Amino acid sequence: MRIAVVSLAALALIAGAGYWAMSASDGSSPTVQLYPDDRQRTANGRLIYRQSCASCHGRELEGQPEWRKAGPDGLMPAPPHDETGHTWHHPDAVLFTLTRDGLGAVLGENASYTSAMPAFGDTLTDEEIVDVLSYIKSTWPEDIRATHDDINARAANG
Repeated sequence: MRIAVVSLAALALIAGAGYWAMSASDGSSPTVQLYPDDRQRTANGRLIYRQSCASCHGRELEGQPEWRKAGPDGLMPAPPHDETGHTWHHPDAVLFTLTRDGLGAVLGENASYTSAMPAFGDTLTDEEIVDVLSYIKSTWPEDIRATHDDINARAANG
């Protein structure tokens, strides 16, 4: 298995800032549960992914070429969502907030990391976003899914 090497600074920024930016107005972290073993939800997620995400992230979750390097426009290309990318490095709540509310909601509005990914909160329901993320997780090998479950457990325990 090939695992992508991600800039540690970018990962720390996304994971750390993402975790703290995710807190609800009462200071608690939102609860998000994915359903990678639910065939109905992952099938729905696959359809939504193909309609809303595949044009950038690839039909087979492969991402855009040279996704680790900013393009001429200064924006980061869409990363893969398969096991070669860094999606599985982030807790469910961070992935959900990033998808629904955009990168600024995770990193803060003054972050220097920029991407072209829009927020989908106005076009997809929360349930549809969970279905898409469930579909993505359902494609990962078992060892990656287990590692992602551990990441979620650590995030839940603060």
